[in-house]
Amino acid sequence: MSATENKPLAGRRILLGVTGGIAAYKTAGLVRLFKKAGADVRVVMTPDASRFVTPLTLGTLSENEVHVEIFPENEAGSWTKHVALGLWADLFLVAPLTAQTLSKLVDGACDSMLTAVALTARCPIMVCPAMDHDMYIHPAIRSNLDTLSSRGVEVMEAEHGELASGLIGQGRLPEPESIFEHASELLSRIAGSSSGPLAGKRVVVTAGPTRERIDPVRFISNHSTGTMGFELARAAARRGADVVLIAGPVSLSTPEGVRRVDVESTADMHAAVNGQADADIIIMSAAVADFTPARPSESKIKKDASSPDMTLKPTADILADLGSRKRDGQLLVGFALETDNGLENARGKLQRKNLDWIVLNNPKKAGAGFGTGTNRVTLLAADDQRVDLPVLPKSEVADAIIELAVLGTDPDAIDPLS
Repeated sequence: MSATENKPLAGRRILLGVTGGIAAYKTAGLVRLFKKAGADVRVVMTPDASRFVTPLTLGTLSENEVHVEIFPENEAGSWTKHVALGLWADLFLVAPLTAQTLSKLVDGACDSMLTAVALTARCPIMVCPAMDHDMYIHPAIRSNLDTLSSRGVEVMEAEHGELASGLIGQGRLPEPESIFEHASELLSRIAGSSSGPLAGKRVVVTAGPTRERIDPVRFISNHSTGTMGFELARAAARRGADVVLIAGPVSLSTPEGVRRVDVESTADMHAAVNGQADADIIIMSAAVADFTPARPSESKIKKDASSPDMTLKPTADILADLGSRKRDGQLLVGFALETDNGLENARGKLQRKNLDWIVLNNPKKAGAGFGTGTNRVTLLAADDQRVDLPVLPKSEVADAIIELAVLGTDPDAIDPLS
């Protein structure tokens, strides 16, 4: 038996949500089953859930931090963690799902890390309701479950059996083995829905500008529209990839089949990218701000103010951070927008940041740069390959980048280059 056959969920990412019902004790066994199958498991809990099973128990079994509070104190990046978790997961499984949390999911309430993740998750969601029989058959509960189902949530019905109240009836949480099998089958269905040369691959694309706040009404930014990044995300999704698009402030529609997270500042983008840093392919096409005000004003700076403080400090170098942590087999593609000494600067960036490919363009050249429907780029590889593309619609540039840098297609075999 191969390692893959022995680990049927190898590489799959399960986010387990645990709510405050007596059946929460079963989640320890469920975590063990997912881990044994090779899945990476992370846990979010409602505060009441910790009264039935401790975060220490589930953290030890999952080998990951357990998240309870939506804004934990003294934790860097905590205010975007619910977004990162929702983007990280292949499946968000809530088991057990109590009547109270069910109601919150239907209404869109957001009072815990679990409910916040549910509102931001772009992965499939599966719920396993568990409660006393009379609650389970109540019209309000049935209506809420029907509502979740109509929204695309996978509902695994409760089992008939002995309940904590001593009654016999439907409302019992299925055994961990049954939940595991149902979740595994759902993941198989999801995987089977994709086809193409990138099927089964996780691709992250960043797009658009970032904004660095000067005061409550002003910011530092650039002219990027995000079009190039959105076309790259669309091109990867068409080839079967599981695509996460991390976008700065832009006015573009999300490409079909793409999961999207919107960010504003470079720090926001860094946090979102960190949540996806283990992707197979990362394409950093965003025009990220290099500097941010060191001391942004909490109030609007008045025009008659004398010499407002505009001291700048460098922002985080997201691309260099990714390059320093790049794992074997991971593909990292960067962009270089250069007005002078383009090839020299791009090659330097390629080497310093440990990239596999870099895409160079010059906004001074006709048909290239921000706000155009076309682009003209040069692709440089770590192995010294160089491919010059003519002026092309950005959709065709994106196709060429995916074919050349990601799929390794011979340049002569790509239509726009022939």
